[in-house]
Amino acid sequence: MEGLERILGEQPFFAGFPDAHKRLIGGCARNHLFQAEHYLFREGEPANEFFVIRHGKVALEIAAPGQAPVVVTTLGAGEIVGASWLVPPYRWTFDARAVELTRAIGINAECLRGKCEADHDLGYEMMKRFLPVFLKRLDATRLQLLDVYGKR
Repeated sequence: MEGLERILGEQPFFAGFPDAHKRLIGGCARNHLFQAEHYLFREGEPANEFFVIRHGKVALEIAAPGQAPVVVTTLGAGEIVGASWLVPPYRWTFDARAVELTRAIGINAECLRGKCEADHDLGYEMMKRFLPVFLKRLDATRLQLLDVYGKR
């Protein structure tokens, strides 16, 4: 896992993390490859993992019955996909679809939640870093809703 620890340390989200925390997170990590149009996860499914994009693009979408999905935002290299792993009931609130061939590191949520519970400094650092992700996604959703419903 030393390679994954190093790669995680190169990602903007993990910049400045203590080496001990990178080792803990790296112990929960694995590589993924998603083909274009493959879903990383679907709304309502268990949020068992979150992803750090290494290469490629992922669209966060809201499914609307009888309509094409609404793309809330598109994420690229260095960005985090999935924040629902951190908040009960640990279910995805969006669909995440690879727009193109995408390489990502997946972090096992149960593994990391356990390590955060055991090491509250790690848990606090993760919360500080994920709160801006939550706010950014909330703002993107708000803007998309204004765009969709403001035209009526």
